[in-house]
Amino acid sequence: MTKITELTCIPLELQVGHFFYIMKNQKPRTLDNQLSTLKNRGMHFLNEQLAKEFLNRINYFRLKYFWIDMLDMESGDFKKDIYFEDVIDRYELDKSFRQIIFDAIETLEIGLRTRIISTLSLSTGTGLWYLDNSLFENKYYHKEFVLKLKYEFGRSTDPFARDFIRESKHWDELSFEGDNPDAWMIIETASFGTLSKMYKNLKAQSPLQSAIAKEFGLNSSKELSSWLESISLLRNMIAHHSRLWYKVFAKKPVNIKGYHEKWLNQDMTDNQRKRAFGVVSCVLYLINNLNPKNTIKEQIIKIFSLHPKVPIYMLGFSDGWRENPIWK
Repeated sequence: MTKITELTCIPLELQVGHFFYIMKNQKPRTLDNQLSTLKNRGMHFLNEQLAKEFLNRINYFRLKYFWIDMLDMESGDFKKDIYFEDVIDRYELDKSFRQIIFDAIETLEIGLRTRIISTLSLSTGTGLWYLDNSLFENKYYHKEFVLKLKYEFGRSTDPFARDFIRESKHWDELSFEGDNPDAWMIIETASFGTLSKMYKNLKAQSPLQSAIAKEFGLNSSKELSSWLESISLLRNMIAHHSRLWYKVFAKKPVNIKGYHEKWLNQDMTDNQRKRAFGVVSCVLYLINNLNPKNTIKEQIIKIFSLHPKVPIYMLGFSDGWRENPIWK
């Protein structure tokens, strides 16, 4: 099987448009039709029955991004010695990679929730601090955040949420007034996105923001806020089973100042920041500060080793990535 090398001539974003965008209003294809199309374009199969079973489970269109760099840029056909089994290999790596990252983000989300509750509650001396708009930068966003918190709490199926609402005579999901649960209760049901937005809207560079950032090994709340936004987007992608393979992220995490002995040898390149490598490195760094004994790095390295032919630069893991302190 041909080893696929990194493309440098034409950005893959343009290739996707060249090969995919023109394919519209086509007739549905049977599994046999799909195999015939791939064969006619030059793809080989070690086991056609296995390929049909795979296509019966995984949408043909979903797989297209996994073979985009296997195509000849001039003809649109497959390069020499391209096998469907190589595509399966890429897909399976991406799936396993996403599962590891999703578990890691769960750990991070619980840790972030705990530190927000602890820091704000102890600093203000009340469990209802989230209602105080003086702690937040933008009053409109604060109101939106509180109503979102109450909406998520009201939709929760957790017994503690259902019991609180049932026993509270003046619970009002659409108002600040009435009975409101303490932060350690209501924030327990908050989504990662809500937590990220709440942290970002705390008074800019306030002692509270800075204290939480330091808990995660960062000096700047702007750095943590940027990372949390990127991680929230990553989490939503994985939750909806979206691929990470050759994914360009709309939110790119900022480079941080210092910490090169625990982070990266040098600032992330733009390509690393817009691919999975950047935001996954951020997840790993934050969790290392929560739990230095975590095994996330080892799990990722093991998955990559089980798929040695897969070009992980398509995830932003370029040559020399293991030389960075965080990945050693």
